Amino acid sequence: MAGVRQRIINYAWRMPLTDREAVIKFVEHTYFGSVQRQDIAAVMDCFTATATVIIRHGDNPVRQFSKVKQAGTDNLQDFYAHLCGNYAAWFGDFQHYIDGGAQRSACYFTVQLTPKPDGLYAAAGRQTLQNCNFFDYDGDRIRHMIIYYSNTGSVDGTPTGYPQQASPSREGV
Repeated sequence: MAGVRQRIINYAWRMPLTDREAVIKFVEHTYFGSVQRQDIAAVMDCFTATATVIIRHGDNPVRQFSKVKQAGTDNLQDFYAHLCGNYAAWFGDFQHYIDGGAQRSACYFTVQLTPKPDGLYAAAGRQTLQNCNFFDYDGDRIRHMIIYYSNTGSVDGTPTGYPQQASPSREGV
Protein backbone atom coordinates (compact mmCIF):
# COMPACT_ATOMS: atom_id res chain seq x y z
CA MET A 1 0.00 0.00 0.00
CA ALA A 2 2.87 2.40 0.74
CA GLY A 3 4.17 2.03 -2.84
CA VAL A 4 0.75 2.84 -4.30
CA ARG A 5 0.41 5.85 -2.00
CA GLN A 6 3.85 7.11 -3.08
CA ARG A 7 2.98 6.73 -6.78
CA ILE A 8 -0.14 8.81 -6.21
CA ILE A 9 1.96 11.50 -4.52
CA ASN A 10 4.46 11.36 -7.41
CA TYR A 11 1.72 12.31 -9.89
CA ALA A 12 1.54 15.74 -8.25
CA TRP A 13 4.64 16.78 -10.24
CA ARG A 14 3.02 16.04 -13.62
CA MET A 15 3.74 19.41 -15.19
CA PRO A 16 6.54 20.56 -17.51
CA LEU A 17 9.80 20.75 -15.62
CA THR A 18 10.58 24.41 -16.22
CA ASP A 19 10.34 25.79 -12.66
CA ARG A 20 13.45 25.49 -10.45
CA GLU A 21 11.60 24.16 -7.41
CA ALA A 22 9.63 21.65 -9.52
CA VAL A 23 12.86 20.33 -11.05
CA ILE A 24 14.54 19.98 -7.65
CA LYS A 25 11.50 18.19 -6.23
CA PHE A 26 11.35 15.86 -9.23
CA VAL A 27 15.08 15.05 -9.23
CA GLU A 28 15.56 14.62 -5.48
CA HIS A 29 12.24 13.21 -4.34
CA THR A 30 10.51 11.65 -7.32
CA TYR A 31 13.44 10.20 -9.28
CA PHE A 32 16.17 9.60 -6.69
CA GLY A 33 13.58 9.01 -3.97
CA SER A 34 12.07 6.20 -6.04
CA VAL A 35 15.52 4.67 -6.61
CA GLN A 36 16.26 4.91 -2.89
CA ARG A 37 12.90 3.27 -2.05
CA GLN A 38 13.69 0.63 -4.70
CA ASP A 39 10.38 1.27 -6.42
CA ILE A 40 11.40 0.34 -9.96
CA ALA A 41 7.95 1.01 -11.42
CA ALA A 42 8.05 4.58 -10.06
CA VAL A 43 11.63 5.02 -11.35
CA MET A 44 10.60 3.89 -14.83
CA ASP A 45 7.62 6.27 -14.71
CA CYS A 46 10.12 9.15 -14.48
CA PHE A 47 11.25 8.46 -18.07
CA THR A 48 9.58 9.04 -21.43
CA ALA A 49 8.65 5.96 -23.45
CA THR A 50 11.76 6.35 -25.64
CA ALA A 51 14.21 7.58 -22.98
CA THR A 52 17.93 6.91 -23.22
CA VAL A 53 20.62 6.89 -20.53
CA ILE A 54 24.38 6.99 -20.96
CA ILE A 55 26.81 6.13 -18.16
CA ARG A 56 30.40 7.34 -18.30
CA HIS A 57 32.93 6.19 -15.72
CA GLY A 58 36.65 6.82 -15.98
CA ASP A 59 38.26 4.99 -18.86
CA ASN A 60 35.63 2.25 -18.86
CA PRO A 61 33.57 1.76 -22.02
CA VAL A 62 30.46 3.92 -22.25
CA ARG A 63 27.32 2.07 -21.21
CA GLN A 64 24.05 2.90 -22.98
CA PHE A 65 20.54 2.04 -21.89
CA SER A 66 17.10 2.68 -23.33
CA LYS A 67 13.56 2.16 -22.15
CA VAL A 68 12.69 0.63 -25.52
CA LYS A 69 15.29 -1.75 -26.95
CA GLN A 70 17.55 -0.06 -29.49
CA ALA A 71 20.64 -1.30 -31.28
CA GLY A 72 23.69 -0.95 -29.04
CA THR A 73 21.75 -0.36 -25.83
CA ASP A 74 20.81 -2.44 -22.82
CA ASN A 75 17.39 -2.43 -21.16
CA LEU A 76 16.98 0.50 -18.75
CA GLN A 77 14.70 -1.40 -16.38
CA ASP A 78 17.30 -4.17 -16.10
CA PHE A 79 19.86 -1.57 -14.98
CA TYR A 80 17.62 -0.42 -12.11
CA ALA A 81 16.69 -4.01 -11.20
CA HIS A 82 20.41 -4.82 -10.94
CA LEU A 83 21.15 -1.70 -8.86
CA CYS A 84 18.21 -2.20 -6.49
CA GLY A 85 18.73 -5.96 -6.31
CA ASN A 86 22.32 -5.60 -5.13
CA TYR A 87 22.52 -2.32 -3.20
CA ALA A 88 20.67 -0.08 -0.80
CA ALA A 89 21.34 3.39 -2.24
CA TRP A 90 21.38 6.80 -0.57
CA PHE A 91 21.58 10.09 -2.48
CA GLY A 92 22.29 13.50 -0.97
CA ASP A 93 24.34 16.70 -0.87
CA PHE A 94 22.73 17.90 -4.11
CA GLN A 95 23.88 20.97 -6.02
CA HIS A 96 21.52 21.83 -8.89
CA TYR A 97 22.09 23.75 -12.13
CA ILE A 98 18.82 24.36 -13.97
CA ASP A 99 17.85 25.84 -17.34
CA GLY A 100 14.07 25.65 -17.11
CA GLY A 101 13.44 27.33 -20.47
CA ALA A 102 15.43 24.62 -22.27
CA GLN A 103 14.05 21.87 -20.00
CA ARG A 104 17.54 20.82 -18.92
CA SER A 105 19.28 20.44 -15.60
CA ALA A 106 22.39 19.02 -14.05
CA CYS A 107 23.17 18.07 -10.51
CA TYR A 108 26.25 17.09 -8.56
CA PHE A 109 25.65 14.81 -5.60
CA THR A 110 26.93 12.05 -3.33
CA VAL A 111 25.84 8.43 -3.61
CA GLN A 112 26.36 5.77 -0.95
CA LEU A 113 25.90 2.18 -2.08
CA THR A 114 25.58 -0.41 0.65
CA PRO A 115 25.75 -3.96 -0.71
CA LYS A 116 22.86 -6.22 0.21
CA PRO A 117 23.94 -9.32 2.18
CA ASP A 118 22.55 -11.64 -0.51
CA GLY A 119 23.68 -9.48 -3.46
CA LEU A 120 26.48 -10.01 -5.95
CA TYR A 121 28.68 -7.42 -4.21
CA ALA A 122 28.12 -8.40 -0.58
CA ALA A 123 31.85 -8.54 0.16
CA ALA A 124 32.64 -5.18 -1.46
CA GLY A 125 31.70 -2.94 1.47
CA ARG A 126 29.95 0.39 1.28
CA GLN A 127 31.04 2.66 -1.55
CA THR A 128 30.79 6.42 -1.73
CA LEU A 129 30.55 7.90 -5.21
CA GLN A 130 30.52 11.44 -6.53
CA ASN A 131 28.07 11.71 -9.41
CA CYS A 132 27.06 14.38 -11.87
CA ASN A 133 23.89 13.75 -13.87
CA PHE A 134 22.69 15.75 -16.86
CA PHE A 135 18.95 15.64 -17.57
CA ASP A 136 16.98 16.58 -20.69
CA TYR A 137 13.23 16.65 -20.08
CA ASP A 138 10.24 16.24 -22.33
CA GLY A 139 7.36 17.76 -20.41
CA ASP A 140 7.33 16.09 -17.02
CA ARG A 141 9.69 13.17 -17.69
CA ILE A 142 13.34 12.47 -18.42
CA ARG A 143 13.98 12.13 -22.16
CA HIS A 144 17.76 11.67 -21.92
CA MET A 145 20.17 11.41 -19.01
CA ILE A 146 23.96 11.25 -18.84
CA ILE A 147 25.53 9.91 -15.65
CA TYR A 148 29.17 10.65 -14.83
CA TYR A 149 30.53 9.05 -11.69
CA SER A 150 33.72 8.49 -9.82
CA ASN A 151 34.20 5.71 -7.36
CA THR A 152 36.81 7.06 -4.99
CA GLY A 153 35.93 4.38 -2.44
CA SER A 154 36.73 1.32 -4.55
CA VAL A 155 37.80 -1.86 -2.77
CA ASP A 156 41.53 -1.57 -3.57
CA GLY A 157 41.69 2.20 -3.03
CA THR A 158 42.15 3.15 -6.68
CA PRO A 159 39.46 4.66 -8.86
CA THR A 160 37.84 2.12 -11.12
CA GLY A 161 38.53 2.55 -14.81
CA TYR A 162 42.23 3.13 -14.14
CA PRO A 163 45.08 2.86 -14.89
CA GLN A 164 44.53 4.47 -18.21
CA GLN A 165 45.27 2.33 -21.20
CA ALA A 166 48.60 3.07 -22.81
CA SER A 167 48.43 5.71 -25.53
CA PRO A 168 49.92 4.99 -28.93
CA SER A 169 53.38 6.44 -29.38
CA ARG A 170 53.43 10.06 -30.50
CA GLU A 171 56.97 9.81 -31.88
CA GLY A 172 57.32 11.12 -35.40
CA VAL A 173 54.10 13.13 -35.19
